[in-house]
Parts: sequence; structure tokens; C-alpha cells
Amino acid sequence: MFLKHVPTDDLVEVINLPDVINPHSPTIRARSHSGEIIQRPEDFLKSELAFPSGEPLPQCWVNGQYREHLAA
Repeated sequence: MFLKHVPTDDLVEVINLPDVINPHSPTIRARSHSGEIIQRPEDFLKSELAFPSGEPLPQCWVNGQYREHLAA
């Protein structure tokens, strides 16, 4: 799965997919695809990631308390 790192506008390749959908994990492990050389894996903040189209990640993936906001 590829996501876009918004501050750099680079694509990142997700290494550990369960971290992406875990709302209690603030970071994901991914590799930047900013050049031809394969980059070392690093942690990226979910708050700085979006889908390649620019659409933000769903709240159920980034906020562990997203259901509390629905009840209010």
C-alpha cells in the first residue's frame, strides 16, 4: 500500500499494514519513494499521511476515540 507524506509530497510504501488501520498507533513503518534508491524503513506520523489522491486517512484509522465524537 502506498500513501503520500504530505509535508514532502513523496509516496511512502507501508511495511506493516496493521499499523495503518490501528487507531491507537500514531505512527506507521514505511519506506520513502523519493528517488530510485530504496530507502531504509522509518516511522511516519499518521497525521502527516494521506492517500495518493490527497484524501485524508479515515478517522477510524487515526483516532481511537472517533466514536465518542459521533455520540456528541
